[in-house]
Amino acid sequence: MKINIIGGGVSGLTAGCYLQMNGFETHIFEKHSIPGGLCTSWEKGEYTFDSCAHWILGSDTGSSFYKIWSEILDMKKIEFHNHEIRVEVGTKTHANKYGEKNFKLYTNLTRLEEYMIDLAPEDTKAIREFIKPMRIMQKYDLPPIMDDLPFFQSMVRGIKMTRYLEFVYWFLKIKNYTNYTYARKFSNPFIRESFELLYDGDEVNMMVLSMPLSVFDKKSAGYPIGGSMNFAKKIEQTYLSLGGTMHYKTPVKKIITEDGIAKGLLVRNDATHFSDLTISAADWNFTVFDALDGKFVDQEMIELKELKKLEVFYSVMQFSFGISKDLTELPHFFRVPLEEDIISPDGTAYSRFEVHIYNYDHTLAPKGKTSVTVSFYTTQREFWIDARKNDRPKYRAAKTEFTNKIIERLDITLGGIKDHIEVIDVATPATFQRYTNNWKGSTQGWLPGKNLLARSPVGFHLPGLKNFYYSSHWNQPGGGLPIAIKTGRDVAKKICKDYKVKFKVIPQTK
Repeated sequence: MKINIIGGGVSGLTAGCYLQMNGFETHIFEKHSIPGGLCTSWEKGEYTFDSCAHWILGSDTGSSFYKIWSEILDMKKIEFHNHEIRVEVGTKTHANKYGEKNFKLYTNLTRLEEYMIDLAPEDTKAIREFIKPMRIMQKYDLPPIMDDLPFFQSMVRGIKMTRYLEFVYWFLKIKNYTNYTYARKFSNPFIRESFELLYDGDEVNMMVLSMPLSVFDKKSAGYPIGGSMNFAKKIEQTYLSLGGTMHYKTPVKKIITEDGIAKGLLVRNDATHFSDLTISAADWNFTVFDALDGKFVDQEMIELKELKKLEVFYSVMQFSFGISKDLTELPHFFRVPLEEDIISPDGTAYSRFEVHIYNYDHTLAPKGKTSVTVSFYTTQREFWIDARKNDRPKYRAAKTEFTNKIIERLDITLGGIKDHIEVIDVATPATFQRYTNNWKGSTQGWLPGKNLLARSPVGFHLPGLKNFYYSSHWNQPGGGLPIAIKTGRDVAKKICKDYKVKFKVIPQTK
């Protein structure tokens, strides 16, 4: 049976790997010349700049996701770096008892607990209550991750099992807390302000903090040395070794349908590629409303399109710099408050500065030099997308204006680096949309907001369309690499079930 897959990102590659393992003939059609989709990095001069994998959930055996990654990658051959500190968060109003204004979010839970109690002994009870759920999470390697339900729905089903009662108790205690509301548990002003500033923009559910920290502590959420593109290429290598076929520089124009049945693909230069089944692992909006002309939708999907049910995840302004200094004395990742807001040309005011210094990955820059990125979330993506499309001089001028502001502030923050900047690269929402075709330049699909368990109406099928499956990070609010690999696995497993093929895997980690 022949299956065409649209999109060579992580979900498409993953689906292709599992289907090849189970005897299907698959072809992946990718608009770009390289794999990975949003899991990407790029070279400019002597430097490599990354925009995705700051950490991989399941980089080692401390997470059940290690089992899934090991089915498509030889994880033992990948070098991971485990950070001692996840992020340093700068406060504006309060300092700790040592006069320091940076809160250090240690990845080792014992060290984090001791650090916080040392700073705020009056909040010992609240601090221990913050740490305890993460310790409990570590006891449970939730098997529902391996079933064919969306990630968080499968987790909910799993925690209903009797043996998960302890987990359920703590989950229910903290599931409605955000970093803002949890901050009120602390009386120490420095700790309270630090928690409020853990994330930019809207409040974030505490499970978004607690679940990763529980895995960081077990050293199973490491950064892949070599960056995101290197990681994506390893998945591509597995796919090709299993007999899959990649069609690069082959953007899909339409999904060919006949009498409500997906028959194949119309691609560049109006070439046609027919198949028994079609999987789209591409952008949801493009798939439903462009490639299929909006013919296979229901009211719920129309409301999704109109953003009545869920919001699209933020896009990003990423400023990347190649700097001829090693910067090893600086934290690798930190957010600091600004004395005066930086105003973006799109009208967004930023009161904090997020800096990522890749001083721990020697492969991204020559010896003695460092790749550095400064990132800002934005919801004003149409400004950048429209400007690039309709007024290139305006677009270029806006990028230059914003870049100059960033350089001035970065020079102060990093201590005189302006004269050491050798390379500058700027990615806008228009860049992300052009590169990946992701709707509105989103970097992760749907925004989960305060409700971590929000359900996406996007499933494996579309109403009224046969022989078609959908699989990508749009299947679950929050998105990201764990969702991408899980949906790719799940759709392959479902196809096997639908066509009475016993699902099997060929582990790549022996």
